[in-house]
Amino acid sequence: MVWKDEKMKITMAHGSGGTASHQLMEEIFAPYFHNPILDLREDAAILSMEKGNYAMSTDTFVVTPLFYSGGDIGKLSVCGTVNDLCCMGARPQYMTCGFILEEGLSFEVLERVVKSMAGTAKGAGIRLVAGDTKVIDGQGGLYINTTGIGRIPEGRQVRGANLAPGDAVLVTGVLGEHHATILSHRMNIENQIQSDNAPLNGLVEALFDAKLHPKAMRDITRGGLGTVLHELAQSSKAGVLIEEEKLPVSPAVQGFAEILGLDPLYMGNEGKLVVVVPWEERERALSLIRSQELGREAALVGQVIQGEGVELKTRLGGTRRVPPLVGEGLPRIC
Repeated sequence: MVWKDEKMKITMAHGSGGTASHQLMEEIFAPYFHNPILDLREDAAILSMEKGNYAMSTDTFVVTPLFYSGGDIGKLSVCGTVNDLCCMGARPQYMTCGFILEEGLSFEVLERVVKSMAGTAKGAGIRLVAGDTKVIDGQGGLYINTTGIGRIPEGRQVRGANLAPGDAVLVTGVLGEHHATILSHRMNIENQIQSDNAPLNGLVEALFDAKLHPKAMRDITRGGLGTVLHELAQSSKAGVLIEEEKLPVSPAVQGFAEILGLDPLYMGNEGKLVVVVPWEERERALSLIRSQELGREAALVGQVIQGEGVELKTRLGGTRRVPPLVGEGLPRIC
């Protein structure tokens, strides 16, 4: 490829639809995203869809930096899309992506992102079937918009409104890793913390394969666990009581949070779920999640109660309210 020797950058011409655009498609996107549907080069993808219910989600990824310990914006965009679908009990099938490229972005950086995105999608079993690219003025930035769709197998009813007093609240691993990673990079702080970027559909399918009955699931992204639990409690018109001593936080993230005055309850992840199951299934669900590679540090952190909002039982035995995140939880982590 000529561009590798010339260190080519994205220019406005690459968004013109002409020969430069064609070069971009052929040399960057086609080698990694090719499949029988996308290779037809039609204006829209023709999909084979079974009868039933489907989940659909869209998201836009604007993380800075583009590359960080444990991931990059390409991997992040696939994981975020897959996890939003599987939290509804869906099996991710298809996704689209729209790239917004700032003039000055290097082809080398773009190829790294595309390669990562393609590999993550293949590993997650989701097929990229349509896409678009736009070029804008800027300073070499990159943004990705995705839409994903997945089929919900018959009998699965995973909804935020399903919580009922007595249900068990589990999280699938330690809190705050992605948030701490992004902030570390932006502040030039050296540590061993890595993002937990991961597609979680395999873990979710394992729960259903074991004949467990997840009532609600949510990936712990922006706003952290505290905000996610608020959303679930509000949807169900119920309360949630969690215990501080049971919250899984690694020593590295805890120390990082204390230095910067952060609360791990509001720090986001990109590879962790809240899973709510009937109380009688809590031990079996926790054991199964811990048996999965992405759930080894899972914990039972609380239960659904009568009332409203979220309360935290402190290590000293008192309780305090846990409000949702107010304002922007800097930095932007997705």
